[in-house]
Amino acid sequence: MPPKGKVGTKGKKQIYEENIATLKFYTRVILGANAIFVAINLMLYYSSSTVWTWILLVFALSVYMGSYQSMSAMAKPTFADDGSLLDGGIDLNMEQGMAEHLKDVILLTAIVQVLSTISSYFWYLWLLAPVRALYLLWVNFLGPWFSAGSPAATEEVNEKKQRRQERRQIKKF
Repeated sequence: MPPKGKVGTKGKKQIYEENIATLKFYTRVILGANAIFVAINLMLYYSSSTVWTWILLVFALSVYMGSYQSMSAMAKPTFADDGSLLDGGIDLNMEQGMAEHLKDVILLTAIVQVLSTISSYFWYLWLLAPVRALYLLWVNFLGPWFSAGSPAATEEVNEKKQRRQERRQIKKF
């Protein structure tokens, strides 16, 4: 049963500590996925590695770096001159935030990279990221923009409603 009352807010120190733990976790995910990939593809099956193996590894590393650097920039704390914490940074564990999408990209990349040790066709799972981005773009921006009615049409409907109400009021008297 969920607790009753107001949902508690996090303090800046708690956000700071959770951000450190989150960044540490995703560092381990990135290092683990790369260790598995390098150990299997580049050490065990080095003779069957192609140029595409190297290219996709470099692409995965650039995705990791971009996502991780963005997350660490968002979580950057601000300290006062005396060393006290002024701001813990943006909460990386906040739902529906940009950090959530960056974490999803890191996890998708790690999963794809590890699965690619089984078959190179698993690299195609990376296409899920642009599909998700297009879905979010449609749901949050394009869909509401296309489905919104024109202001002139709503004004016309409001004028008709107002005339009907005036006629009803006149009939009552």
